Amino acid sequence: MKEDVIVIVGPTAVGKTALGIHLAKQLNTDVISCDSMQIYKGMDIGTGKVTEEEAEGVKHWMIDLIEPSQSYSVAQFQSAVRQAIKHIHAKGKIPILVGGSGLYVQAILYDYHFNETKRNEQLTRQLEEKAEEKGKEALYDELKEVDPEQADKIHPNNLRRVIRALESYYETGVKMSERGGADEKEALYNHFIIGLHMERKALYEQINARVDGMVNQGLLEEVNRLYHMYGKDLQAMRGIGYKELIPYLEGDLSLEAAINDLKQNSRRFAKRQYTWFKNKMPVHWYELNQDNMQSIYDHIYQDLLTSLHIK
Repeated sequence: MKEDVIVIVGPTAVGKTALGIHLAKQLNTDVISCDSMQIYKGMDIGTGKVTEEEAEGVKHWMIDLIEPSQSYSVAQFQSAVRQAIKHIHAKGKIPILVGGSGLYVQAILYDYHFNETKRNEQLTRQLEEKAEEKGKEALYDELKEVDPEQADKIHPNNLRRVIRALESYYETGVKMSERGGADEKEALYNHFIIGLHMERKALYEQINARVDGMVNQGLLEEVNRLYHMYGKDLQAMRGIGYKELIPYLEGDLSLEAAINDLKQNSRRFAKRQYTWFKNKMPVHWYELNQDNMQSIYDHIYQDLLTSLHIK
């Protein structure tokens, strides 16, 4: 018999953390963070990491696991979360997975197997040299030729992802876009996926307010500390909330412009997240509204009890 899990997904700043804590308190259970950035120690404000006060005593797993300089693959994340699910079930509780990193959520719920073999460093160097010689656009055009669907999902300036997609095709002969979605994989858990969304204008206002709040909490100081410890080339420093402030630290952009870039990138990310979950996973969507939040929470709770046969 498959184990029950509750999942909360949706765009950034929509209110996933708050709902996760609310449901965890009602069900007397733990929350598992499924955020690819919250695993890093010291990256607290920019990742929207739950504070001790916000958690209200609810245990959160998969937070503060490694230093920003360390690597952590999706396969490692998948294995660790599945162990956490076992631990929580062993206590007679149903875990609540919360996060906006779609691939990570999908990798946990479904029978995904990841190839942990090392990348072809020679091929990587060849592609990097081609980018230096002919420009990022040439590599992006190459990806559009071999895998146009994947190219549509990647910004032309995101050289790292363009190279990875090309490597996938040249190494395996299989397009990254053809690796299959959740509907083609076996579900390993009996799951109920809650999707949160809200009217676009309200969400964008919430995102802008959240960024302003992060700045007031000391985001700039956090980025400055990490920048001087690790530089800007770490994968962790390329995350939204960090990369946008580096041009300000280097004197290339005003603080106001850097913050505006962060807000804009966060809004674009939210749009991509919503589209991804809508197209890739069997989500039960709920529209949040500040005027009747409690009734929406109650509706979600009742749907959970019915769907997972919780007594």
